Amino acid sequence: MTVSDLISGMLREEGGFQKAFRSILEDELNMSLNEFCQISGVSQSTMYKILEDKREPNLRTVRQVIKSLKIIMEPEESHFIAVVASNMVVENLPKTIDLDGLTVSIREYPVSTVEDAIIAAVRAERDGALGVVCAPIVAPTIEKILAIPVSRAIPYASILKAIDRLKDLI
Repeated sequence: MTVSDLISGMLREEGGFQKAFRSILEDELNMSLNEFCQISGVSQSTMYKILEDKREPNLRTVRQVIKSLKIIMEPEESHFIAVVASNMVVENLPKTIDLDGLTVSIREYPVSTVEDAIIAAVRAERDGALGVVCAPIVAPTIEKILAIPVSRAIPYASILKAIDRLKDLI
């Protein structure tokens, strides 16, 4: 059973989310509800109520469960953070970073316009990015469009270098 089965189960029938989630948890992951809740950040009481049909999952909880299942079930090499920036910025980035014991790739999405940045961010989310790093000028728009976290890159050091170069020209 996969994350797609979870989503289709939820849409197909009443209680489909619960059945599919139980199957994934027990058969695929061999994981207790407590272990899943610790990893996902979803409260144990919320998940217990959902699994016991005392409450339907809200959209926020479903998103959190799906995101967590994707991270747990997908191979580690598919985990990545997207960096949406100009060619000059992305050319010297490291290829991976360690996040609490999970190796996460850094995938570059080079752009040259604001419109390109918005399109690249949407593409990154579709590609499965865990989050997006982008310039502050496009971040508010991208945050409204994407369901994954967006972080703003503030290039303080490079601005100081550029100002320093201008001092010689003025």
